[in-house]
Amino acid sequence: FRRVLFRSHKEGDYLIPDLIMDNSCENYNIGKYGRLRLNYIKNYKRGLYTELMINGTLSKHLSDIENVVNERINLIVKQLAESENVDEDLKSNNQLAWIQAMNNIKNRAEEIAYNEIIYV
Repeated sequence: FRRVLFRSHKEGDYLIPDLIMDNSCENYNIGKYGRLRLNYIKNYKRGLYTELMINGTLSKHLSDIENVVNERINLIVKQLAESENVDEDLKSNNQLAWIQAMNNIKNRAEEIAYNEIIYV
């Protein structure tokens, strides 16, 4: 998302608009969680969405959400794996059980992050 700067110049009695793309906008990494947040605020938080669009900070907001959610999920996965003894020993002895446990933990961690960060 880029901001468009509106300027104008006068030609005779008329003001002619000069549309200029703001090149100061950075390219932000918006992944799965940023897109989920975008969809949520578009549908349920119209005021926030409009404010972010007008200020030109929507991309930064979505990128920040992406980073925060990824960090939170990684932390939760680590904590749950430690508490449930899902470690390298299980991985080397029974790979399918380890994969099943890690997928279960990742799904739970995502649900927690969705409710804490994305859908608020």
